Amino acid sequence: MNEDDFSIFKRFPHLELAEETAKILNDAGIKTIIADNVPPVDITFGGSTLQNEIEIRVLPADFREAEAILQKRAEQLIEEVDADYYLFSYTDEELYNILAKPDEWGEINFVLAQQILKKRGKEIDQAQIDSLKKERIEELAQPEKNQKGWVVAGYIFAFIGGLAGLIIGWALWKAKKTLPDGSKVYSYSEKDRNQGKYIFYIGLIVLPIILLIKTIPLF
Repeated sequence: MNEDDFSIFKRFPHLELAEETAKILNDAGIKTIIADNVPPVDITFGGSTLQNEIEIRVLPADFREAEAILQKRAEQLIEEVDADYYLFSYTDEELYNILAKPDEWGEINFVLAQQILKKRGKEIDQAQIDSLKKERIEELAQPEKNQKGWVVAGYIFAFIGGLAGLIIGWALWKAKKTLPDGSKVYSYSEKDRNQGKYIFYIGLIVLPIILLIKTIPLF
């Protein structure tokens, strides 16, 4: 088992939050890795994953159990939430949106949204939650929008022999994103991925030629 076997599970703005969450998981027998930032092949050019964030990574097979552990912990902490907590003023529609996007709202908000809806007489069952999570995963699995600008830039850099062409081509071709269930999918459409592959191979051919020409004396 090595670090490549682990996938991004949660992202945090501060190291302390990541360490606290990792300890909860470790105490429950879940192996974790804390890392700074996302690997170059696991990013999107226009996404927030380029921001400086602390990640917790776990084995994909442990994702479901890790979620259950954190949700149980959130249920224990829910009694400490103040009565003026902002979620209490949310509409039913806004609360259902939290249930549909637990990856954005965190475990405490996810659990609290369920409790508020139940107190309002709304029926919330596990099948409904699972359905919302499935829809969310299907939404996140969709490839990023057209990358025409990056494709054009990649070709330009590849033909002039720039290393940037190789990097852009590789990222378009191989970049993946991790879904909330631990699975990984390609970040870009098949069309953009094919363009990335062409850009990469062009750069792979042109760059050595450019370097060779620069090493040949003119006289």
